[in-house]
Amino acid sequence: MRATDYQGSSVPFRSFGRSILSIGREQVHSMAGNQEPTNQELELEAFQKQVADRFNDLHAVPGENLLSLSWIRRLLDAFLCCQEDFRVILSNNKTLVSRPPLDRMINEYFERSVKALDVCNAIREGIDQVRQWQKHLEIVLCALDSRQRTLGEGQFRRAKKALTDLAISMLDDKDSSSVIAHRNRSFGRNNNSSKDHRPAGHFRSLSWSVSRSWSAAKQLQAIGNNLTPPRGNEIVATGGLAVPVYTMNSVLLFVMWSLVAAIPCQDRGLQTHLSVPRNFPWATSILSLQDRITEESKKRDRKNTSGLLREIYQIEKSVRHLMEMADAVQFPLTEEREKEARQGASELKLVLETVKEGLDPLERQVREVFHRIVHSRTEGLDCLGRANNTGTT
Repeated sequence: MRATDYQGSSVPFRSFGRSILSIGREQVHSMAGNQEPTNQELELEAFQKQVADRFNDLHAVPGENLLSLSWIRRLLDAFLCCQEDFRVILSNNKTLVSRPPLDRMINEYFERSVKALDVCNAIREGIDQVRQWQKHLEIVLCALDSRQRTLGEGQFRRAKKALTDLAISMLDDKDSSSVIAHRNRSFGRNNNSSKDHRPAGHFRSLSWSVSRSWSAAKQLQAIGNNLTPPRGNEIVATGGLAVPVYTMNSVLLFVMWSLVAAIPCQDRGLQTHLSVPRNFPWATSILSLQDRITEESKKRDRKNTSGLLREIYQIEKSVRHLMEMADAVQFPLTEEREKEARQGASELKLVLETVKEGLDPLERQVREVFHRIVHSRTEGLDCLGRANNTGTT
């Protein structure tokens, strides 16, 4: 299905087919004899539609913008909005949250979200790695500065050394990744300080550091383990709330998978595959996005890349072009060769400017995702704890 087949459609939400949520609602109404949707049911349907709208927008981007810095930032915005809407739903239904089987489902979501914190840490380290590449790029641009009247052998030697160092740095090997991971620092926490420690029963985080043996691919598999759509009886038993819990589990997995696909991190792997019934209104766009990203990873010039981020691809292309030119150049330079070198440096400069402008906002968003997950989990566990304590007094 093409994005244009559903993007921007004015068809009402309920005509997306008989969604799982609608089926559960019909079972409830058949027992209650009431066909009018309640405010809670309208809230849950609105949540499904909002998730669908956000991922339809992300799917609608042309191929050249997919996995760009701006697209990744939009993806994180979508996650933060979904997370906030989900938090409000749980807050509005506190009495149901503490009852089985919903309490178990919500706890499982929180456990998955803890695993996502490690991914956030690894992605932040990947962003730092791209910043290291920037230093090599700046040396290249300085050596091939367009303000110089002529380009001599010395400038080319300097540029070639920086390009070689950059090419080595960009190799996607496990040894270099483990060095990056060994330097891992957690968001908002000084590793030498214990002041922020929380009681183990209140917030158990595995994400204060990522060990050398940590694997992004295995972490994604752990997040996706036993992720199955709710059955009809579970939807009825939870008043429909099993559906948004499953939705947020799926959104969490897809967003973390996309970050690992795009940004350099330790033991990247895209083997995890979402299996979502297509009668969820957001399923088609998320599954199609995963297919597009997977196809991108299979392209010959993308297989051994450090990350599928569009700007990384542009850097790699520019570096290859300048390296080939530096290897073939003879001195004194012909006017044509000098023009080609300056043009290559100009293209590299444009990419570097985009990276410089995009990395800091992206890192802030990854931090925000990390802290929002922590806050949401703490708030949710507090709610569950209070409800359980009330039930036993």
